This record gives sequence, structure tokens and C-alpha cells, in this order.
Amino acid sequence: MPMEGIRRPSRLSLGGCIREGRVALGGAVLTVGANPVEVEARLVAGGLGCPACDGSLGPWGWARERLLRGVRGPLMVRPRRARCLACGMSHVLLPVFALVRRADVADVIGAALTAKANGAGARSIAARLGRPVETVRGWLRRFADRARALRSWFTVLLVQAGVDPVPPAQTPTAFADAVAAVLGAVVAAASRWPDIGAVSPWRWASAASAGRLLAPSWP
Repeated sequence: MPMEGIRRPSRLSLGGCIREGRVALGGAVLTVGANPVEVEARLVAGGLGCPACDGSLGPWGWARERLLRGVRGPLMVRPRRARCLACGMSHVLLPVFALVRRADVADVIGAALTAKANGAGARSIAARLGRPVETVRGWLRRFADRARALRSWFTVLLVQAGVDPVPPAQTPTAFADAVAAVLGAVVAAASRWPDIGAVSPWRWASAASAGRLLAPSWP
């Protein structure tokens, strides 16, 4: 899977689907991968399933462009639109490295969450990542607000996905517990589906949550 870190804006479509059919924003958005050739091939071949019914999705134009801040530079992304050939519902295909309503990619936000779980503060995290302090505080606050629910959701996923799952040990904070559950679920899923190991943990978490990892009402 191509990495998103490039030094100048680069137009991407979507592909290489991970967890197709996951829904965000009431069925309006699907989380997919980042390979433009593969996503187009799957879409044209009817290989993407509609989350609202048993139908297949087909191409249906493009959403507006979005500028995302990647690990190594900005990314100009123009998500593909798709429409179900059976029920007619339309969907936006959001790339797996993006989170709903966030300008920074999942790997950047995930690095901040991991650093916080390890005891770092918002200012030092912001300086390390080159992001505004208030932006980082917003990520940490939103994750902290949902930490117990996130820990529970990803722990269940860990147990369901793992070949011989071992839930993570309790940590000193609910925030760190939630991060440990996310990372533990990635390891568990990779034990059953080795290809998942080629995807960064926070891209996988984005895919598993359909891009809603920091959404206020999820999980």
C-alpha cells in the first residue's frame, strides 16, 4: 500500500480496500485504502459492497478535494463517489489514512495518542509533530472523552479477531488503556490475517472505525 508521506500535494483517488462496507456518517462515507488503481478496478468490477443493502457499488463521480496534512507533507485528496446499483444510495470513499472531519492523517493523530499514553504532554507532542498545540489538545481531549468506550470496543474486536487473544493489561489511565486496546487489536487481527501487519496500526484503527476514531458519538 502506498504511503501518504510526500513533500508536495499529490492528487490521490482511493483503492486497495480495507474493511469494505464499514459505514461512517450514517452510510454516507466508506473507509477504503489508498491505491487508486485497485479501488477503481474494484469499483468498476462491482467488488465493493453497499453497506445499506446487498448490492454492489459503482462509480458515481468525485467528492470535493481535501487538503490533508501528512507525515512528511501535505496531500491533496479527491475522494471517489460511488452509488449502489441496487438501492441507489450514494457513498463517499474516504481513504484509510484519513479520519472523518480531521485535517491530519491517522498516523499523525495516532502518534500523538501514543505519546500521550506514554506520558507526554500536549505541548511536547505538538512540538514533536509540528502541529498547533490547540489542535493536538483537541485530539487528546476527544479521545479521552471516549476512552472507556474505545477500550471496550477494541478489546471486543481483539478477542473476536485474535487466534489466541490476550487482552492488554490495565494501565494507570483510561487513556492509556484505550491506546493499548487499539494496538492490541491490531496485533490480534494480524495473527489471523498476516497482511494486516503491512498496514500501520493507526491506519488499521481508522479502517476498523470507518474513519470515526475521533467522532464524538463513536463507538
